[in-house]
Amino acid sequence: MQLDVSAEVILSQLGYSKNDASLQQAEKIINSTSNFDKFSKHIFTLNDHLKKMNAYVALSNKSDYLKIKCDENDSNEILEEFHNEVSHWADKYNVKLEKLDSRHIYYILGTH
Repeated sequence: MQLDVSAEVILSQLGYSKNDASLQQAEKIINSTSNFDKFSKHIFTLNDHLKKMNAYVALSNKSDYLKIKCDENDSNEILEEFHNEVSHWADKYNVKLEKLDSRHIYYILGTH
């Protein structure tokens, strides 16, 4: 079964309420992320894996990409597990990420 990941699906799977502003933001993210359809259904699996680390995938307020974020106040072990999980996921699905300097945030830019 091929899951078509639309703006509505992103919002509902990531726990956002559907309104015009969030739908437009999700559409913008889909359009600016290269080859979004090639890995999009795997974003939700990543989000589920990250929850146990106080981390999540979310809409970004600062860019037109999805962000992957881990709370700063977590232990070093959790932060290391977070970075390893994100790196493994990106390698597995050939996804290009941008890591913010000295923060536990990545932007999902698309596939290579």
